Amino acid sequence: MKRALIDDLLRWKEKKNRKPLILKGVRQCGKTYLLKEFGRTYYADCAYFNFEENEALKKVFDQDYDTSRILFELGLAAGKTIQPEQTLVILDEIQECGRAITAMKYFCENAPSYHIVCAGSLLGIALHRQLSFPVGKVDFLTLYPMSFAEYLYACAPENLAGYLANVHRGDVIPQVAAEKLAYLLKQYYVTGGMPEVVEVWRNTHSIEEAETVQQSILNSYELDFAKHAPSKDFPKLSAIWRSIPEQLAKENTKFIFSHVKKGWRGKDLEDALEWLIGAGLVYKVRRIEKPFMPLSSYADDAAFKLYMADVGILRKLSRLPYEVVLDTTPTYREFKGALTENFVLGELIKSGTASEDDVYYWSSGNTAEVDFVLQCGADIVPIEVKSEKNVKARSLAEYRKKYRPRVSVKTSMKSDVGGGEVLDIPLYMIGSLRALCK
Repeated sequence: MKRALIDDLLRWKEKKNRKPLILKGVRQCGKTYLLKEFGRTYYADCAYFNFEENEALKKVFDQDYDTSRILFELGLAAGKTIQPEQTLVILDEIQECGRAITAMKYFCENAPSYHIVCAGSLLGIALHRQLSFPVGKVDFLTLYPMSFAEYLYACAPENLAGYLANVHRGDVIPQVAAEKLAYLLKQYYVTGGMPEVVEVWRNTHSIEEAETVQQSILNSYELDFAKHAPSKDFPKLSAIWRSIPEQLAKENTKFIFSHVKKGWRGKDLEDALEWLIGAGLVYKVRRIEKPFMPLSSYADDAAFKLYMADVGILRKLSRLPYEVVLDTTPTYREFKGALTENFVLGELIKSGTASEDDVYYWSSGNTAEVDFVLQCGADIVPIEVKSEKNVKARSLAEYRKKYRPRVSVKTSMKSDVGGGEVLDIPLYMIGSLRALCK
């Protein structure tokens, strides 16, 4: 399946000052497949090692940080000679071996001609705890679940993804294409962007089989909670994780700690919440009352919303039947807004329009709330999210009246791209926000 990050990997490969690369990403978002495909396609050879599957690999790094010795022993383990510039070395689930992370400093300094990529599903956690992290000696990339554009490349033979990439501001998407894209977007809400789920759906068109994979992924996350989190935090992690759909379903989607479990307070749950954020499983969107630069300086850490890294996982965890998503019913109206917001946030992050910790929402007392506010170049851009073709946006109007932004965005199922003072973007094109704002 086509992944946009392959272009970033190629740029890393060609960099003159290339350093060992750390690829972060949640479990089962496609890191291993992408790196193996990268090695197979762009290198003469590839040497793959997995610290989770092979405990003996850790011993290679126990003795010292002699890069020549380490490469020789890794070559013995792989049954091949690791060649500079020619072999891609993949160290997977590297969070299981702290000394291997530290060793990247010495590969950067003493063996820069060797191409080494480290990957792991809980690297965010490991890096926070690593006592001797090679600061400034590694490059970073993050792989996310598949974006809607990547989903289209995999599941839409009409090459709709290529068509959308060439839609410009002021264009109107033809009705036949708009209807197809709208239905594919509903499918994406159901499946999400986990590559194995998408592959099963593409090959079988069985939602039941795709949901079986989704449940397996959810089970693996719960196992990670039990295996890697501090034992005192496990019940809290699980409770926060399971409460997210319920909290997003509320009319006021602000996260309330006491709703996780009666009697629990913020100070009891903060460490568990930070673990989930560090693992990349959830995104924290904080409230701002004044949209000024830098946005982080105006954020209220006590008021925030939590979203999940994958809209399909959110849908599955919420136990929302797929039939309801594909054939909208009135009882689905409120949660549909939450699902749509989660989708939009994911697209903004996956497209590089915003970073995980730099998206906010704006509220003015109890009178108005704009779903997302982010910095896009020199502009602070408010984004109002509508799940259907409803174009009324009273909160955005109040925001604009108060702060007069140069660029404002409303995203909905309307098929026209552009507008006057407010930029209308179809939901299925929100990943192109940065280009359309120019």
